[in-house]
Amino acid sequence: MSITDSNVAKHILKEVKTEVGVLYFFNHIAVVEFNESTHVDMISARDTIHNLVSYFGQSRPFGLIANRVNSYSISLLDAKEIKPALPNMIAYGVVSHDHASKMDAEIENNFCESQQIHFKDIYECLNSVYGRVKESLMLSLN
Repeated sequence: MSITDSNVAKHILKEVKTEVGVLYFFNHIAVVEFNESTHVDMISARDTIHNLVSYFGQSRPFGLIANRVNSYSISLLDAKEIKPALPNMIAYGVVSHDHASKMDAEIENNFCESQQIHFKDIYECLNSVYGRVKESLMLSLN
C-alpha cells in the first residue's frame, strides 16, 4: 500500500517527486517510494538526499522509511555512505509488500548499523521509526 492510500495520508506535509521516486514528508519522518525498476545508489539518490537535507537540515533528528511498493535495486556498497550524508537520520525502516522485497529488506538489514529495519506493513514501520525518533528527541532534552 502506498502511503497516499493509508490512514496517515492526511498528515503528509510535503510531497516531492524526483527522477527516482517520490518523497513524502511528515514532521519527523520521510517516506520514500522509489519508482519501478530504479537502481538506487549515491548518484541516483542525490536529489532524494538533497531534499531530505533541505527539509530536515543537518541537526533535526528524523526517520526515513523506504516503502517498497515497487520493485527496485539498491547498491549495497553505497549503503554505508548514506549515514554520513544524513547524520541526523536517527531511524530507518523498510516496508516490504511481497516475498522478493522482504528478502531485499533482510539483506539491507545486514548492512545497517541500526536496529531491525524490516516491517510487514506501513503502520508497524511508522510506529517503530517514530518511536525511535521520539526517544532520541526526549534524550536530547535531558
